[in-house]
Amino acid sequence: MLRSIARGSVALLSCFALPALAAEAGPVHNAGNTAWILTATALVLFMTLPGLALFYGGLVRTRNVLSVLMQCFAIAGGVSLLWLAGLYSLAFSDGGELNAVTGGLSKAFFAGIGKDSLTGDIPEVIFAAFQMTFAIITPALIIGAFAERVKFSAMLVFSLLWTTLVYAPVCHWVWGGGFLYKMGLLDFAGGTVVHITAGIAALVAAIVVGPRRGFGKTAMPPHNMTMTVIGAGMLWVGWYGFNAGSALAANGSAGMALMATHISASAGALMWMAMEWKRFGKPSVLGIVTGMVAGLGTITPASGSVSPAGALLIGLSAGFVCFWMTYLVKRKWQIDDSLDVFPVHGVGGILGTLLVGILCAPGSSVFGGLGFGSGNTSIGQQLGVQVVGILVTAVYTAVLTWGLLKLTGKLTGGLRVTEEQETEGLDLVLHDERGYDLN
Repeated sequence: MLRSIARGSVALLSCFALPALAAEAGPVHNAGNTAWILTATALVLFMTLPGLALFYGGLVRTRNVLSVLMQCFAIAGGVSLLWLAGLYSLAFSDGGELNAVTGGLSKAFFAGIGKDSLTGDIPEVIFAAFQMTFAIITPALIIGAFAERVKFSAMLVFSLLWTTLVYAPVCHWVWGGGFLYKMGLLDFAGGTVVHITAGIAALVAAIVVGPRRGFGKTAMPPHNMTMTVIGAGMLWVGWYGFNAGSALAANGSAGMALMATHISASAGALMWMAMEWKRFGKPSVLGIVTGMVAGLGTITPASGSVSPAGALLIGLSAGFVCFWMTYLVKRKWQIDDSLDVFPVHGVGGILGTLLVGILCAPGSSVFGGLGFGSGNTSIGQQLGVQVVGILVTAVYTAVLTWGLLKLTGKLTGGLRVTEEQETEGLDLVLHDERGYDLN
């Protein structure tokens, strides 16, 4: 009898004690979420190597294909080492009194991050690796603006400095607890952090470096559209990790982000194709894959905040707006953004960051059912926050990019190769190799 009473007392006490002990224990590792983020990390790296490398490589001329592939690989290696050395810490650790603008160095070289350290319910080292792949692809996007004419040494110095002084701070502002995060900026997977920074930097770089020899007078078609389409397909698949992985969990939010990503890419591709068909009489393969990338870039900030119906509107808008921006930049403004980085990524990032402020609202009489945002913030208030985020990111990126390009020119003896070297091609001049040698 006494034993039964004792057991009952222990069981009763456990009912009260166990919840308290669970609360004190903190987050518990989730194997399913960990498996998904491991997969998403591989998918995002796959976007750069080989996805973006092949996409860009096919768009340049034959004599420069290896130079583009080399640049993507070098950026991947260099940024990875910087991420370990201190950029992850600057982006995602507590910066103390300066936390609104920058993190600290408490996690430099991953200090204090063991195999059992958690971010949420996944290992922190996996979270750091996932974020590292975003840091890799962002400066890699920029090289498309000055392809075929910049020295390899200048590209590498600029890319590493830019990632340190532009990407890492903006990443902290938006995702690491900085002032834009506290303002409530909606950027699920990188509209500001990735696409606006890369797009604005590309525009500044194209202006500072100047056009390719013969720009506007000599045709410069892609040398291998097959390679470009293969790279574009890899980008489309990899973007599932980019956007759905940003949910940091294998759940409904990740599923909705994946579907929104796919719908926007499809709508962007078909809208660009239709615009080109109407304007030129024929749809092109280059047009449909460019529209797909525009749809992907534009949905990125909104992918976790809008429904598939909202994504359809965003993708159609991306195909239309980005199509006309490519015409303005190259034909009207005569800026040689070689591979259309600003019109596609910069403008797409701006457009998506604005539209999420409208389409995220749940229960609105106009946009009801298109979003999953908080009902506590009005569309006008959210749009105001989105505009501030766009302006701050764009101005900061433009000023720092201009300064870093000037500094890089001084450190490397100039940004550009000579006219003779440009004519011969960067593959032979800078790497003593050919992309195609059929002898």
